[in-house]
Amino acid sequence: MPFQKQPDCKHEIILDSIADGVFTVDLEWKITSFNCAAEKITGIPREGALGRLCSDVFRANICETDCALKKTMLTKRQLINKPVYIINNRGKKIPISVSTAVFKDERGKIIGGVETFRDLSMVEELRKELTKRHRLDDIISKNHEMQKIFAILPEIAASESTVLIEGPSGSGKELFAKAIHNLSQRRKRPFVAVNCAAMPDTLLESELFGYVAGAFTDAKKNKPGRFALAQGGTIFLDEISDISPALQIRLLRVLQEKEFEPLGGTRPIKADVRVLVSTNKSLEVLVKEGRFREDLYYRINVMKIILPPLLERKEDIPLLIDHIIDRFNRLRGKDISGVSEETLVILMHHDYPGNVRELENIIEHAFILCKSGLINPSHLPSCLIPKESGQMFAQVEDTPGRANLSAPADLPMARPTARPVRASLTAMERRFIYETLMSNNWNRLATARELGINKTTLWRKMKKLNISAPKPDQR
Repeated sequence: MPFQKQPDCKHEIILDSIADGVFTVDLEWKITSFNCAAEKITGIPREGALGRLCSDVFRANICETDCALKKTMLTKRQLINKPVYIINNRGKKIPISVSTAVFKDERGKIIGGVETFRDLSMVEELRKELTKRHRLDDIISKNHEMQKIFAILPEIAASESTVLIEGPSGSGKELFAKAIHNLSQRRKRPFVAVNCAAMPDTLLESELFGYVAGAFTDAKKNKPGRFALAQGGTIFLDEISDISPALQIRLLRVLQEKEFEPLGGTRPIKADVRVLVSTNKSLEVLVKEGRFREDLYYRINVMKIILPPLLERKEDIPLLIDHIIDRFNRLRGKDISGVSEETLVILMHHDYPGNVRELENIIEHAFILCKSGLINPSHLPSCLIPKESGQMFAQVEDTPGRANLSAPADLPMARPTARPVRASLTAMERRFIYETLMSNNWNRLATARELGINKTTLWRKMKKLNISAPKPDQR
């Protein structure tokens, strides 16, 4: 027999005093109670909700395929703080977190279900505001070294000087080049990027400087080069360390004389172009080894920007994940709400030899397998997810910039020599939180900010994972 709501003024007063939305359903999924906060969040009055199917009232992105309350009713297991979206009565998308439980009578028989939900609109707005604060064009970072670069980038952009951007592959060198162009006086003119490592030397020369008809057998007509196409704007020479010594000489002349000659041409062409270059190698080292011209190095090294690898700015990973998920949601027309805690632990402990580009590939892989809701470990590439035993192999190294303090004996810590270890997700999370606390000298507020969580959540995790601060004289 379906549960029938009995009028209970006392219970209604209690429910209405709760800041979170609360509703209950009977075994036919019809709403039997609906508190004031539920009315406010959904925009639907209590009278309009009672007696209706919860899916008609509570229009969430999981109602049709992954109903949280239905899952709880079937498994008898509570669900806590699952992030979802609902559509209110004005058609506005509202981010919320839901918790569910079964509803029993005095004899312990299940007669329905109860769901509480919290409006996360303010949290979402704060998150967006934080993202704006840590954003420059399409570059997302709260790392202090990256923030230093952000601070001087407008001044670099305002100048006409050549800029050398050094950083590992996948660290976003072209994004920084575009940001410099977009902040400069040349932003309304072309931005032309050339990957110097992708073409053989002879082809690269004609690509950069163009050619005139008759310059060689197949040259039937004039072809402008990239320098000509970038007139008035910016040319970005990616991986400049890969060009030959002969081409280095030609490029040096362009930078010195501000002019170039197309292949087969007889008259120089003025080059009103700002030059930005990048490399994933140290040009200073290449100069010492005699593999790069010293005069060209000093010509392009007017202003140098060195980008750290993602391994050295892991505090950016949660921000980057949110940013990448938002972008893929728009591109793919999906509604992925984020990553689960277990997934975040895995992603935070990966070394990212491919840097931000690798993180993007991992999230793109997950988007193929995840239909909606949260990205779980099973959606990640197989090389990242735990083995069948529930454990996973991890390559552990000292985290750059972290204090090498000794940890409690039962806490797995990084060693100076890389070695394979087995670590459960809980142990990995524990180690990561412990190391972050150490790097912030056990300041919980600073640690919570770096981890992207609330200070109270950090305290709760420390209690759960049995992490306690050392005495002041042991720090």
